[in-house]
Amino acid sequence: MQAHESADGDDARMKALNYILEAWEEGTGSGIAPELMAYAALYTALTDLVASFGEDSVVTLVNGLAPRVQKGEFTVVRSRQ
Repeated sequence: MQAHESADGDDARMKALNYILEAWEEGTGSGIAPELMAYAALYTALTDLVASFGEDSVVTLVNGLAPRVQKGEFTVVRSRQ
């Protein structure tokens, strides 16, 4: 049953990601600069995370991002259509 719950969680994460990607495409397609979309997405994500888990937990999360960014974990090459 735990594997099933994991699959459901993975499905929910993919569904959430697809919604974000659709909104991103709509925003950038209507002329909003990608960096403005990124700032808006980060702001929204951080405010929701703070509301759910509190400031201290979010600070821990954010502090853990620096080494991951430096290692290239978030560096992806996207093709522009």
